[in-house]
This record gives sequence, structure tokens and C-alpha cells, in this order.
Amino acid sequence: MRRHTGRPDDYAGGVGAVEGNPRLRAALFDRQPGRKELPFVREEGNSGGKTAILTAIEANREFFRGGGRDSVPRRREMLRHMLDFLQTHRDKVFSALSADLHKSEYEAAMTEYLPVCGVLRYLIRKLPSLAKARRGAISPLNFPARGRILPEPYGQVLVFATWNYPLLLALEPACGALAAGNRVVLKLTDKAQRTTQFLRWMIAECFPNGEMIAVHEELEFDEILNGKFDYIFFTGGGAAGKHVYERAAEQLTPVTLELGGKSPCLVCKGADLRLAAKRIAWGKFTNAGQTCIAPDYLLIQQELKEPFLVELRRWIRKFYGDEPVDNPDYPWIINEQQFARLAKLAEHGRLVAGGERNPDRFCIAPTVIDGIGWDDPLMEREIFGPILPVLTFRSDEDLLAMLEGKPKPLALYCFGGSRRFRRTLLDATSSGAVVFDDVVMHFVNPELPFGGVGASGIGAYHGRRTFETFTHYKPVMYQSRLIDWPVRYPPFRGWKLKLMKFITRR
Repeated sequence: MRRHTGRPDDYAGGVGAVEGNPRLRAALFDRQPGRKELPFVREEGNSGGKTAILTAIEANREFFRGGGRDSVPRRREMLRHMLDFLQTHRDKVFSALSADLHKSEYEAAMTEYLPVCGVLRYLIRKLPSLAKARRGAISPLNFPARGRILPEPYGQVLVFATWNYPLLLALEPACGALAAGNRVVLKLTDKAQRTTQFLRWMIAECFPNGEMIAVHEELEFDEILNGKFDYIFFTGGGAAGKHVYERAAEQLTPVTLELGGKSPCLVCKGADLRLAAKRIAWGKFTNAGQTCIAPDYLLIQQELKEPFLVELRRWIRKFYGDEPVDNPDYPWIINEQQFARLAKLAEHGRLVAGGERNPDRFCIAPTVIDGIGWDDPLMEREIFGPILPVLTFRSDEDLLAMLEGKPKPLALYCFGGSRRFRRTLLDATSSGAVVFDDVVMHFVNPELPFGGVGASGIGAYHGRRTFETFTHYKPVMYQSRLIDWPVRYPPFRGWKLKLMKFITRR
């Protein structure tokens, strides 16, 4: 694969440079006995593919310039076609995710396939009501006018996919944009090669008329940002997100940025240590920690640390066995570069669990590290891997002081704590989400918005908000011609002035 030369060094996943890795491809496929080549679309030469894509993008621009709109029945038909395709080729989805990240069929189904199908079903079911014009209230100053609010698409939407959940984080925003009536350009990652090929095949089959366009190597990261889009949705790392934001600002293009950050996990007095350890171990080490909302580091009350670590080690062994790097259900690190970065980070502090590595598989066992300070390399940026640093605090005041001034994370998790402390925590901190006594699971709730704040992102999506993110709500007022109130017209003297003085005094 040709190397991407986009500026951001952490595009599409929050960490690492963008580059293809022939060794990764060999390592993955040579170790996948019984995996067959999938019938994906033929890779075209870059020049021909680039020309075809630019032509299709321009055709969609002309569609909107000419007042074109896809009807609600037509949008539902496209979404149903996508759902049918995924259900028909479910095994190929699992095969691709296994090849890219060594995800077991169960984890692939739980974290990607079922959520994507759920999104599609939700949009198909709710689309008629979501796309319906609404009544808009009218000010008394406009009486007897009528108001309406019309949902309309932005137009051409650019969606950047990412590699850690390559199916879900590509299709959920893309489907929302399509449901809102937009045309979609989906920029695919080069790290999850097999899932990228599956998505290219799927989009070619489901959208032969170009309502959704897949872009892989044909256009580079910066090159595609040179185009004019009506909305940009980006999932990835902070540095790349800033770059997208800067480029979007040049053309006043609205954006949603789903970034990440160091999501803290607090364990306070009153926590059920057994349950907390179980849920934290699951949330941190699912997908080998390559999850933007995974607990990034643990902040635990000093006296709870040792009994908690005993429970945490027990659950890690129960989930992944004594040799996690040989466990067929445990995912791998995406490529050699990320493996090397994480292996270096794991050398800091005092190892209290895990630490085993298999460089041939790019696999790192669930690792827990104690003796970490705030200036340690593990605390400099989002870890995005199966390494959990442990820090301690002595009092609630001590804990709040530690959190003060830190960049706003995508999620904040808290186990235990009094009601008073929880209320204080909500008031004293800012984050994309707060979850008490659990981790990660807020992501699967379509009724809760998902998104960051500050350094962790801009905007939100999920459920209804996915449709709303890609929709401009156009206000329309119908004024009556039967009544024309004279009070708004000059000259403003006599009774008009007296009326205004009366109103302002009140």
C-alpha cells in the first residue's frame, strides 16, 4: 500500500502516523488459517480512481445546486439496502475484523456489527418522524403569523472513518448523514485494510449512483480537505482534529469532531471493589484498549488500592486466561508502530499485572502499572492500548485538586463515592460524559448524546442526534396580509413613543 502523506501524525485512531504496513498484512493473514480472500471490489489505479471520485463528488454538488433532494422513502430504501447487505455478508464482516484486529466473532458482533445494524434499524423506523416539518412558535410581535421548522440536508458531507472500530465508526455517522438527505463522501482508513476493502465493496454495491462515495488512497488526507464540503464529521486524534478544524474554518464549514483524551476512572470509598474491577477490566481491555472511551488511567483511594488490584488481577485472568497473548478471543494491536510505542510505555512504573508481549502478533497482554506520577510518559497523552496506570488519592478534596485544570476528557467514570461527592464531581468537572458505577456502556444508549467537549471534541451524535447533527433546521414564517400593525413603522412619535415608554418601564 502507498504511504499516506497527510500532515496530522495521529490521523484515524488517535495515535501514530498514517502508513500502510506490509508486515502487518503478512502477519495477520499468514496467521489466519481457513480465512479466504473476500470478493471485494478491484483496486483501481489511483489516477483513474481519483478522476472518477472527483467527478462523482462534483455531480453530487450539482444535484444540490439544482435543488435536488432525496425523498424520505428513497432514503429509507438506501438504508434498508445497507442493512440487507450487512446481514447477507455478516460472515465477511467478521472475517475482515478478525484479519484487521484479531477480534473474535463475539466481540466483533457485540462492538460493531450489532450496533451498526441497530443504528440502521433505528433510522429506518424513525426517519418519517425525524424528517417531518415541525410547527414553530411565533412571537406575539408577529401575530397572526404562522411558523414552521423544515429539516433540510446540508448537502455534501465528508466523513472521516477510523481504524479502531472500522465498521461502526465509519457507518454510524455516514448512515446518519444519508438519512438526513445528504450525499456522503466516506474517507476510509488505511490501517484496517480488510474492513476498508469490505466497506468499498459494500458502498459500490449499495450506491451505484454515487449517493455515498468511498475514498481510500485516491485522495490524501490534505487533498480531500481542499474540496468544498457542506459539513465535516471527523473521528480521530486531537492533532488531526485541530488540522481538520483549521481547514474547515477557511471555508466556514461546520464540523463535528469526535476526538478522545485521557478518560479518568475513579474508585472511591463505598465502591463495590469486585464489581468495579470486573467492569473496569472489561472496558479497558476490550479491543486491546484501542477504544477512545476506555478508562485511560485509574485514580483510586489509597486504602482501596491493594484489595482492588487483587480483584483486578483475578478478573483479567478469568477473562483472558494465564496467557492472554495466546488467547484466540483477545484482540491484537493494529500495527507494528503502535505495538512498539505501547511496549515502550509499558517499561515505566512498577508492573503489577500482565506485561507479556508477542511481537509476531503485535499482541500485548492486559497490563496494569503502579508507581506512576503525573509527569510520567504514560500520563502525557491518551494511551490507546491495554495499559492501565494506577494513581492514588487520599481524600475527596485531594482527588478534585488532581482533576482540576486537566484537559476535558471524553468520559469520566466513578465507582463509589457519597451522593454529596457525586454532586460535587458533576459540578466541579467538565467532560463529554459522566458514568457512575460502569464504563463504556453509555456509548450503546441511543437516547444519550455521545460526544466530547473542549479537547475531547465538538458536537455529538447517536440516535436522534445523529440525524440532527447532519440537518439544518430551516425556520419559515408565513405572515398574514390581513393585518399590518402600524406600531413598527416610523415616525416614532406621539402615541407610539408613549406606548414604548410604557412597555420599557414595565
